[in-house]
Amino acid sequence: MYRAFKRALHCHPYAVLIGSDCPALRPTDLRAAARALREGADAVLSPAEDGGYALIGLKRVSRRLFAGVDWGGSDVLAQTRRRLTRLRWRWKELRTVWDVDWPEDVLRLRKSRLLRAC
Repeated sequence: MYRAFKRALHCHPYAVLIGSDCPALRPTDLRAAARALREGADAVLSPAEDGGYALIGLKRVSRRLFAGVDWGGSDVLAQTRRRLTRLRWRWKELRTVWDVDWPEDVLRLRKSRLLRAC
């Protein structure tokens, strides 16, 4: 993620990354993330129910934000919050969403009707 942000921020004032396993994210979430970054936040996060995050947006990047994070664990969001605090960055959190990691999440996805045909 560090490299993706570094590259994107070389050309753009901010960037937003989302998980490909987060069907609960909506276009309004992406707009809210962009608005938060335009209005002064250095970072924006959409927490995931499992302790991670489904979306992260940044206006600047530091290796310290990502290095050594226990990716995939239930403490990713808490670790990221601590790192943002240590960096003295302003951040905003959006609504909490769910992602698809386990078989029961696939059942939830089916029940959600997000896979409906257009």
